[in-house]
Amino acid sequence: MTAASVPQGITEADIADYLVQTPAFFERHAELLASVQLTSPHGQRAVSLQERQMEMLRERIKGLEKKIVEMIRNGQDNMAIADRLHRWTRALMLTADAAAVPEVLVRELKQQFLVPQAALRVWGVDPAHAGAAFATGVSDDAKAFADGLAQPYCGASSGVEALRWLDDAATVASIALVPLRRSTANGAFGLLALGSPDPTRFAADMATDFLARIGEVASAALVQLLPRT
Repeated sequence: MTAASVPQGITEADIADYLVQTPAFFERHAELLASVQLTSPHGQRAVSLQERQMEMLRERIKGLEKKIVEMIRNGQDNMAIADRLHRWTRALMLTADAAAVPEVLVRELKQQFLVPQAALRVWGVDPAHAGAAFATGVSDDAKAFADGLAQPYCGASSGVEALRWLDDAATVASIALVPLRRSTANGAFGLLALGSPDPTRFAADMATDFLARIGEVASAALVQLLPRT
C-alpha cells in the first residue's frame, strides 16, 4: 500500500500504530513479509524486507565498531598523557634544589608534552631567589592579569606581555597562560606561558582542565621559592 492508496481518513501513522499494537498481524499474514520490497540505500535496486534489515544491522554494527575504535584511541591517548604527567611530576619531585625547580619544570614540560616554547615567572619570592631570571622582568600589569585569571587563558598571543618571556616570540601563533597560586582562595604568585607556532594548539575554545592540573602541580612545586609564612 502506498501513500496514494491509503483510504481517506486513515493516515500512515494510523497504519503504523495498528501494526505496532497488533503484532499477531504478521503471524496471520506471514506471506506479506516475504513479498515486501524496499529500496536499498546503496542503490535504486529493490530488496526484500529481510535484506533491508540485514543492511540496517550491518550499518549499525559499523557505527558501533567506529565508536569502539574511538574509545580505544581516546583511552590510549589519555594513558599517554597520564604517563607524561607522571614523568614530569616525578622530575619535579626529584629536584632537591629549590632554585633549580623552575628550570626543570620548564625543560621537562617542553620535552614531555612537546611544547615548542615555555617560560615561567614567579614574584614575591624569598630574598634568596630575588635575583634569579625567573623572578625578574614582570610588570604590575602582568601580575594583575595573572591574578585575575580564574582559569588558564588560551588564544592569540598578540598584546600579551608573557610573549616576551619566550625564546622566539615572533613565531608564536597561540599561547596558553597558566596562573600559579597556593589555592583558589589566594592571589597568583606566578605565571606559566606556553607558546606554539600552531594557531590551533592553544585555541580560545579548547578545554583548560588539563592545563589547570598542570598549574596545580607547578604551583605545588614552586611554592618553596616563596617566603615561609
